[in-house]
Amino acid sequence: MMRPFWKNNSTISLHVILGVAGICLAIAATSASGREKLTDYDNQGSKIYRSYDARTRADMTSASGGRNLAEFYALRQYPGSPPRIPHKVDQSFKTGELDCLSCHEKGGYSPEYGAFAPVTPHPENSLCYQCHTPVLDEDKHFAESQWKSIEPPRLGQSSLGGSPPPIPHSLQLRENCIACHTGPAAVAEIRVSHAARGDCRQCHATVIQSEPLRIFQRK
Repeated sequence: MMRPFWKNNSTISLHVILGVAGICLAIAATSASGREKLTDYDNQGSKIYRSYDARTRADMTSASGGRNLAEFYALRQYPGSPPRIPHKVDQSFKTGELDCLSCHEKGGYSPEYGAFAPVTPHPENSLCYQCHTPVLDEDKHFAESQWKSIEPPRLGQSSLGGSPPPIPHSLQLRENCIACHTGPAAVAEIRVSHAARGDCRQCHATVIQSEPLRIFQRK
């Protein structure tokens, strides 16, 4: 009568068991990695869906409150830089990290300033004063200079008529597209009407123009 395989080959069977366990762990790790990629696809595109779920339909579909590109760039030292804070900030706000988010996380109308509060695309970065700072008129530490900003990126620039326009800016800290492109606080020229299509980069590619566009000619 033959003995079972694992009784005669205990060392081999142990290796087999460990090998199977290793394969199972690898599969589990791969699955976990896959789930992580699914939630982090489209360059943190899950932010778009969370923002969409948190905001009311009336806010998402309402008309623009009148902000334009000139006002948008007037708050920035150069295109892509953090905007300065255009209103006075109470000193008590400097002690709480979440005070700014009381207005800028979900937006809404501010009777005090007579305007809609823009929604921040990165509410997880609650140390707002690290990048955004108010500029006081009475501050005498700044002097006039001849420095000029660079030209802002041109809008449109579609390769074909009617095709989705490319994204002309980087996505660092601006992964949540609908924060800037929807709602009454959105800039009128870049406001979109299809915010429910959360996978923005499925149609819009990031094309940062660093040199003049060249016209393609077939040889």
